[in-house]
Amino acid sequence: MKQLPENPELEPLTRTQILIVMAVTAIVLLVVSKLWLYFSPVSLLPVRWTEMALLLGLGIGLGVTFSSAVLYRLWPAYGKSADYYLEFILKPLIWPDLIWLGLLPGLSEELLFRGIMLPTLGLNVIGVIVTSICFGILHISGLEQWPYLVWATIVGMLLGFSAVYTDNLLVPVVAHIVTNLLSSYLWKLRQHRF
Repeated sequence: MKQLPENPELEPLTRTQILIVMAVTAIVLLVVSKLWLYFSPVSLLPVRWTEMALLLGLGIGLGVTFSSAVLYRLWPAYGKSADYYLEFILKPLIWPDLIWLGLLPGLSEELLFRGIMLPTLGLNVIGVIVTSICFGILHISGLEQWPYLVWATIVGMLLGFSAVYTDNLLVPVVAHIVTNLLSSYLWKLRQHRF
């Protein structure tokens, strides 16, 4: 197992601290989303429960997870950055906690970035790029982790375009949840083998 590189900015957190940070972040994003909707004339991107939306979200989530695994092997800087980020977040968590790691960010981040911010900025390329950069920045833990920021921004673009193309917030929500659940499960599994 790779060791967490020295980083004076971030001290390792306990399981309880990680769960609290996840919950507080989800609540803050929810409050920001509610306030944004209250003070803005923008409408929330619709959520339509269809089999096609669920399947498309599942496919995107599997594709993102597979692409991340390939990139992990081909780009050492990304692998190091992903390990740092995932070890910081996942190492203290136990297996059932991964459900929360899938659901809380998947719901709260998609609500804000693709559900509200994207329609506000425009359901177009500029809106997708701006929301994706904001999404990437949310996932950075330090400047030396820039490859993970690049990856999160690219994933944000994919999620944004899926929202624009389908006009359905359910697609990026499902994709985000599947990506978080599957990638965290696989990372934990890999750590237990070594």
